[in-house]
Amino acid sequence: MGYQSSELSRGPQLHSSAGHIMDNIGREIEAKFIVENLDEVRQRLLALGGQLIIPCHLEINHRFDTHDSRLRTNDEVLRLRQGPQVTLTYKRSTSAEERIEFELEIDDFHAAQSLLEALGYHLIFTYEKYREVYTLDEAKVMLDELPFSLFTEVEGPSLEAIKQKVEILGLDWIKRVKYSYLDLFDILHQRLNLPFENADFDSFQEWPSIHPSDLGLDDAVQSFSDSKSERTEEATLKE
Repeated sequence: MGYQSSELSRGPQLHSSAGHIMDNIGREIEAKFIVENLDEVRQRLLALGGQLIIPCHLEINHRFDTHDSRLRTNDEVLRLRQGPQVTLTYKRSTSAEERIEFELEIDDFHAAQSLLEALGYHLIFTYEKYREVYTLDEAKVMLDELPFSLFTEVEGPSLEAIKQKVEILGLDWIKRVKYSYLDLFDILHQRLNLPFENADFDSFQEWPSIHPSDLGLDDAVQSFSDSKSERTEEATLKE
């Protein structure tokens, strides 16, 4: 069994003969936020009734592309992920928050990588992150620790549902991050002249102090202490 995306047909043909196709072909709607402290987000989630469904684990993500960077040029993603499961994912953006997504669960990571390379795709970027996943009503909330910063992603069935969850979590929708992790690493790589090409924890051991300004996100960091102060000030004014 396999699939062929009309977008991918412009490059090498992608078919899957290993593993099984997950029932996960459709839209991915999510928003990403850079945060100062994941524990504060975690506490808010639990206080709101959020349920931990996937404990903290290491994910190793591998991005593939054609030699002429056709996928990235067209805002498409071809990713092979090692985590609790091995998944192969293709995404095509329709907006900053919404993507068309095809996802396969793979039995053998190395076989999948060999298949992609045999079809003409090559590895362009690897990044690691520690992730834990919660449900909050119909939404999913991911807490991500990357080597260069901390992020929270909110995924839901609609943009309206995501905005509602973002608001009750105390996050500022205006400050959402519209860059991919690859884009953010490219910014960081250029600004700091990093001597390595992948965002893994070992490589960043000698670069422990990455500031949001290095990512161009100094005005996007979610500060919960600030939001508490704003709510207190609003309550005082109402009184």
